[in-house]
Amino acid sequence: MKAVMFETFGEMPTLVTLPDPTPAAHGVVLKVEATGVCRSDWHGWKGHDPDIELPHVPGHELAGVVVAVGKDVTKWAVGDKVTVPFICSCGSCSECHAGHQQVCLHQEQPGFTHWGSFAEYVAIHRADLNLVALPDGMDFATAASLGCRFATSFRAVVDQGRVSAGQWVAVHGCGGVGLSAVMIAAAAGANVIGVDLDPAKLDLARALGAAFVIDGRQENVPEAIREITRGGANVSIDALGHTVTMTNSILCLRPRGKHIQVGLMLGDHAAPAVPMPRIVGQEIEILGSHGMQAHRYGAMLDMVASGKLDPARLVGDRISLAEAPAALVNMDRFQSVGATIITRF
Repeated sequence: MKAVMFETFGEMPTLVTLPDPTPAAHGVVLKVEATGVCRSDWHGWKGHDPDIELPHVPGHELAGVVVAVGKDVTKWAVGDKVTVPFICSCGSCSECHAGHQQVCLHQEQPGFTHWGSFAEYVAIHRADLNLVALPDGMDFATAASLGCRFATSFRAVVDQGRVSAGQWVAVHGCGGVGLSAVMIAAAAGANVIGVDLDPAKLDLARALGAAFVIDGRQENVPEAIREITRGGANVSIDALGHTVTMTNSILCLRPRGKHIQVGLMLGDHAAPAVPMPRIVGQEIEILGSHGMQAHRYGAMLDMVASGKLDPARLVGDRISLAEAPAALVNMDRFQSVGATIITRF
């Protein structure tokens, strides 16, 4: 199979030919029809993830067709069209038994713990637990955007933030995760404020339901949000993973507000200073949000089917596998509006 591989952290990946994968007894092999290029993949390429062993094939936002099935798989067959959460669970630990597969104690992540989907084929383990059937009519590029960015944002807004109609929600960073959060929070009836440095992304945030947008280059972001909301946001999401956006998110909240950290804080931002006096004095909640369980996809997909959510609007550039190395290494310097998806292999 053709695949994108890197043999050294931080050096340009290359397009190579590798043996096709075979399914584990509990797993499947998918023919990859679409896979996203995500900032998490960039962190992996930079060496920020201790699980990655070299040489490595990245890629964790994927959708495709089952082409081989392990002998112990009972729920899936060749030809099924599926996607997969980027956190694949073991099904047997205490967190899985409690329904919290997104923090499985023995989790696997294609593109991190083993080779991922920047390839023509990818192996997925424990398929009966971790695959999600695609709804009729959903194209593969849209489905690929669900697995990390959109599903993570859905859980952050709905399950962690418990956002309700009339609340003020601030979203810091309007990339793929942030724009997803804007759409989902607006669908929940919240008054959404999008924050970014890129006017084009702010325009899209407004089109996706943001009531207000703030250019972070030109304004004091916490002060602007407190003024718009007359006291601060009820829920604020750092969708980027940067010391500045994290701090702004905390400082823009009203008393007893919720800060939700979705963007990964890695590398130079792994140990940020936190404004603890404000957190204590105003009883601010600090919550993490890491992916979403396969069993929660139904609620999200029902909102897509009803028309309340339209993740297809978040698909940006569609590129080839050969273009993926450049797209990956340039993510920290340039990100297109919407999610970049590999659709040609």
